[in-house]
Amino acid sequence: MSLTPTDSTLGSPLSASSNTGNTTRASSGRSASKQTQHPPATNPAPALHSGVATFTHLTHKLEEYLTPSELKKVKEAYRFSDEMHLGQMRKSGEPYISHPLAVAEICADWKLDAQAMMAALLHDVMEDQGVRKEELIERFGAQVASLVDGLSKLDKIEFQSQIEAQAENFRKMLLAMARDVRVILVKLADRLHNMRTLGSMPPDKKRRISRETMEVYVPIAHRLGLNNIYRELQELSFSHLYPLRHRTLLKAVKAARGNRREVVTKILESVTSTLIAAGIPAQVDGREKTLFGIYRKMRNKHLSFSQVLDVYGFRVVVDSFANCYVALGTLHSLFKPMPGKFKDYIAIPKLNGYQSLHTTLIGPYGTPVEFQIRTQDMHRVAESGVAAHWLYKDDEGSLTDLQQRTHAWLQSLLDIQKQTGDSAEFLEHVKVDLFPDSVYVFTPKSKIIALPRGATALDFAYSIHTDIGDQTTSVVINHEPAPLRTELHNGDIVEIITSPSSRPSPNWLGYVRTGKARSAIRHRLRTVNLAESQALGKRLLTNALNTLGLEPDLPSAIIERLLNESSAKTIDELYADIGIGTRMAPLVARHIMGMTDGGGAIPQLDVEGHVMPSKPDPVVITGNEGSTVQLAACCLPIPGDKLIGHLKHDQALIVHVEDCETAKRHIEKEPDRWIEVTWAGELNRRFECRITILAHNQKGTLARIAAEIGEADAHIVSVSMDDDGDPAMKHLRFTIQVEDRVHLARTMRGIRSIDSVTRILRERS
Repeated sequence: MSLTPTDSTLGSPLSASSNTGNTTRASSGRSASKQTQHPPATNPAPALHSGVATFTHLTHKLEEYLTPSELKKVKEAYRFSDEMHLGQMRKSGEPYISHPLAVAEICADWKLDAQAMMAALLHDVMEDQGVRKEELIERFGAQVASLVDGLSKLDKIEFQSQIEAQAENFRKMLLAMARDVRVILVKLADRLHNMRTLGSMPPDKKRRISRETMEVYVPIAHRLGLNNIYRELQELSFSHLYPLRHRTLLKAVKAARGNRREVVTKILESVTSTLIAAGIPAQVDGREKTLFGIYRKMRNKHLSFSQVLDVYGFRVVVDSFANCYVALGTLHSLFKPMPGKFKDYIAIPKLNGYQSLHTTLIGPYGTPVEFQIRTQDMHRVAESGVAAHWLYKDDEGSLTDLQQRTHAWLQSLLDIQKQTGDSAEFLEHVKVDLFPDSVYVFTPKSKIIALPRGATALDFAYSIHTDIGDQTTSVVINHEPAPLRTELHNGDIVEIITSPSSRPSPNWLGYVRTGKARSAIRHRLRTVNLAESQALGKRLLTNALNTLGLEPDLPSAIIERLLNESSAKTIDELYADIGIGTRMAPLVARHIMGMTDGGGAIPQLDVEGHVMPSKPDPVVITGNEGSTVQLAACCLPIPGDKLIGHLKHDQALIVHVEDCETAKRHIEKEPDRWIEVTWAGELNRRFECRITILAHNQKGTLARIAAEIGEADAHIVSVSMDDDGDPAMKHLRFTIQVEDRVHLARTMRGIRSIDSVTRILRERS
């Protein structure tokens, strides 16, 4: 998943820092452990290793806020953990106990309570040392044991695949988090220390762990408002996923830092003197973007490094809510604002509780300058999110709204779990809701509802209440009737029309966006409409079997084998899965045909009465089937390609291009599991494909190629560059999104017209 929150593009502080009014001068080099006023966390541009933690150092931190009796319990947990991990070493060669200690230190920076600190020290004893939950309950109490249990993986359970095991682990962790948010805080601290010490791992494991961190833990940290952790996890993941790009950007940023110092100082002096003249007490800090923020902006907006670094960022922390807007007006009188670049996250906070005013102004020398304006309370929440509940217990009144938002989201996890069939489906729904981009719409009574970008009117109905969604019949958007599939935009006023007799349709799954809506619809179809779903599924499977010339009345041996190779427990459950769209009838039918070796097929005769070889119709796909149909990563099929499909044993279909080398190698091993596949007539989405370009190493070539791709209305997903040793030539690899082969050909023709391009081809494997 790709994350672009507006508030995360500002990272580590520049050397210049200024204050006005009566505030204390900020120290940009202060260590996290010595901070007492600002939320302690992590340097957004972190070093890639961490020193060994000691219990003495941890004790000094805990003595600041725990009582002697609580500290005594934490020491008992440390002694037990030390005893359990005795003799166990980390890959780096350090004693294993250094890891729980480091995790506990991060939690101590948030001032988590004694139970959470004990869980941090004990978080691996169940998983690594086989300590039973009952023993932890007896020694440390039920709550500590419950926290540790929520942090432990499910290694003792047999899973059919690594993906299923990972999904079940995340499901367990997220549900434990829904019951107690301390679980995820300790888990994020655990992941943060693992990422800081990832250097001793083999490269493939580094990439796997970093990708998992970027896809799951980074968005969770952002969703909970833990922006310091969010930024450091992003930076560390980026450094391990793309080490060469990370080193190149780091070198370029260091080189450019000296050139920028004069501009930063000039802006700080202007802002400082203007705010003093206006009588506004404020702390002003110059900030520079994180390396990942620079990389993402270069990639997404096709900008050069110099263009991204030409934008300067500053944060203004004022003393009151009213002064946020006064400071905004003062800055607008100092520099001219850029139209369309103002966002008020104070009036409408982000889903994670983040509040600030964002504005972009034209500064000295015509350079864009981004400002974030917030109060000290807003700054605490912006940096520490839900952890601010422990950091600032005397200030809980200002965090009530954040706590309510977090509670509502955690409660939605429990709702999704109740309505979800398996772990992979649960994780799929949660990942959708972790997507950070949001649209804000209004109910007829002017209540603001935040939804993921791309959400439809039906998602809005389910966000109000599951019963409202189930009974929806029509929708009115901005006082005009509209289809239920209508995508919502910022500022829309949405009114839902319901009827007690209305019920969800399987078609609704095709255009809902949120995990809550999708899981609720499937749950309703599975339970309340179970008989209808089973009947529909049976009818669809019968038609698919008839098409293949197979008898719809299946022998008991085939049914038993079919159920053993799927997650369905009964044939009726399999019918229901087909009826609600989680399985495709043609794929199940092909699976059955493979079991019968073609037996039962109705013979077809030619005009002379000879038996013709039976050839079933190809399976028709749209590419929107979800996990049921997957486009192979090795060849990335697009509409217009001739296709062939591999039926996996779990009845999912992997679709390859017909001449894919990977497919050819596997067809020889399992020829009976390969079927013909074809594209549906009308497709309303784009598909990824890879192209390789050989070009002369000339100034502006990459920009011209990106411009041609944009001119052809294709989207760039990623870019990489290979150096073959010839300084005059470069291999450029693009992953782009196109509509079909015709669209790809048009895009490639445009690129081929560039003088410096000598060769272009589509990668198939």
